[in-house]
Amino acid sequence: MRIDVLGPVRARYADGTPIDLGGPRHREVLARLVAAEGRTVATETLVDDLWTDPPARAVGALRTFVAALRRALEPTRPPRTPPHLIVTEGPGYALRLPRRDVDVHHFLDTLARARRHPAAVDDLGAALAHWHGPAYADLPDSAWTRRERTRLEELRLDAVELRARLLLDAGRGDGLAAELGAHVAEHPWREPAWALLARAQYRAGRQADALATLRRARRMLADQLGLDPGPELRHLERDILTGADRPENTTPAAPDTAAPTAVRLGPSGLRLGPRTTVDLARTLSLAGGDALVQARHDRLAAIRAAQRTGDPRLTARVIGAYDVPALWSRADDPAQSRVVVAAAEDTLAALGTDPPPGPAARLLATIAVESRTADLTDTEHARAQQAARQAETLARELNDPALLAFALNGVYLQTFTRPGLAARRDRTGAEILDLATRHHLPNHAVLGRLVRLQSASARGDLDAAHGHAHAAERIAADTEAPLVHVLTQWFAARATATRSTEPGGPSAATAAAQYRTADDALRTAGMPGLHRGLLPLALLGLRLLHDRPAPTDPHLDWGPYRPWTEPLVLLAQQRPDDARAALTAAPAPPRDHLQEALWALTAHAAARLHLPEPAARAHAALLPARTEHAGAASGLLTLGPVARYLDEAKTCADSG
Repeated sequence: MRIDVLGPVRARYADGTPIDLGGPRHREVLARLVAAEGRTVATETLVDDLWTDPPARAVGALRTFVAALRRALEPTRPPRTPPHLIVTEGPGYALRLPRRDVDVHHFLDTLARARRHPAAVDDLGAALAHWHGPAYADLPDSAWTRRERTRLEELRLDAVELRARLLLDAGRGDGLAAELGAHVAEHPWREPAWALLARAQYRAGRQADALATLRRARRMLADQLGLDPGPELRHLERDILTGADRPENTTPAAPDTAAPTAVRLGPSGLRLGPRTTVDLARTLSLAGGDALVQARHDRLAAIRAAQRTGDPRLTARVIGAYDVPALWSRADDPAQSRVVVAAAEDTLAALGTDPPPGPAARLLATIAVESRTADLTDTEHARAQQAARQAETLARELNDPALLAFALNGVYLQTFTRPGLAARRDRTGAEILDLATRHHLPNHAVLGRLVRLQSASARGDLDAAHGHAHAAERIAADTEAPLVHVLTQWFAARATATRSTEPGGPSAATAAAQYRTADDALRTAGMPGLHRGLLPLALLGLRLLHDRPAPTDPHLDWGPYRPWTEPLVLLAQQRPDDARAALTAAPAPPRDHLQEALWALTAHAAARLHLPEPAARAHAALLPARTEHAGAASGLLTLGPVARYLDEAKTCADSG
């Protein structure tokens, strides 16, 4: 059997006979399972993705669609035998089909292989030939289809350019000029495509056409994007004019390594100046996954290239240009964050005692944003808080909305000094959202919504949090920011966890399955600082909501939260002495989104082990957060009301 979604959604039996999949909803259910790449999609997620306003019997309708699809895909399956292709897993469904038999999965695997092994270029060409229009072409427009179409179209364009580059590198450029000419005409903003077209023309002996292509690229970049051509285009033009890299020579010209400010971008090898590099990195970061990882690498390369010029004003512009909204108080790459903070501090010092206020504010905001509180010493934390205050003051004096939104992002990230500050963060989020809405700053509008979602979640106001989640997803759909859905999936699981404690609510198993589905999406999102340890902590919180012991699966990676979860895990393993030793050794939790959760775990373990001293410490720390929910300030998980853990801690502390 084969399923195709790179164009209209179609399915065929092994002998090539088309399969009647049914109506549009049937095809959309199958396509949504294809998009999950073998992962389970919860029933609630499928309902939300299929209907903007789900009908009262949406779940029943979904089950009808799934049953019909199963009959169509496995017509010879005997009655009352389990299906093999669309299987039920937990509270949802998953598609079980080899990746080679689904065109989009085969395309993704081939692209990944060609990136590693140039010899796979012909396989990549064959995979590209299987595209028959936009992905999911015959499905209605919805948030999930827009997200997938955008993601896959970007990958298709990458694959077209990678194939062209590999063929040119191998001296197999015949016919590429025509293909690349059409590609550039359709996507004129892709600078690497212009370079590939000019290379293909020059290799075909068309020097004049190659030079004309480079001139067109220069005009397009200047007129439409306000950019100068990058070093690759400039070097290629120079080589063509001087006769270097002649058509008969199939080896690409070596890049000019003399230019101290040139930055080589990712696997494409494109070389750009530091300002252009950081602008591209800022855009790429919003895509998540490998693009986000590459964006962080390119940003650091741009900063180092700017520093090599010895021009502090240029370096300040490069550092301050990366105003990508940041939501989490633990860095994805703490070592890199420290390098960026040090570069910003050094550049600020190099600008003198009276630096220009705009660049100074951006450097200070960068220090505040990159100084994630979970990773700081007391001295670093004090410096970061001071930088946040100074950046905010300068931004207000300059009356620059975009700069103020950036500065307030730093203020928000420095508002984790103690438990119980959800209301303060909500005020900051509300101001960011107001600025972003009035001045059309969509990325910061998403940030404002997510900050307010976290604050509402911390207060237990799930209706308000749901409103912010839906609003954030609407903005993200317009701005092509797929990471937002990853975070709102986690919030949906957190909400289900709370509802699982209510009469008639979903089961704990349903909440656990939603957490696992959300974790699958987060695993490849390029945010290890957020991902590591989050799922085990969420599952522990779910168990505590239902008065169950901690999970003891040895394969769970507790990540940075192990010191505070280990006492409860050891208790669940009937090892109280080891649990007491672990609790005694546990330090004070870091100042981050999950500090209330970790203090709550400390309180609960102390009460279970009858240890008054740690119970008293936990009680004192949690008291300002009495009206909040432990862990819910993350917007991603919950351990339940803080008041429950305060009462446990007080009873234990008073008994000593």
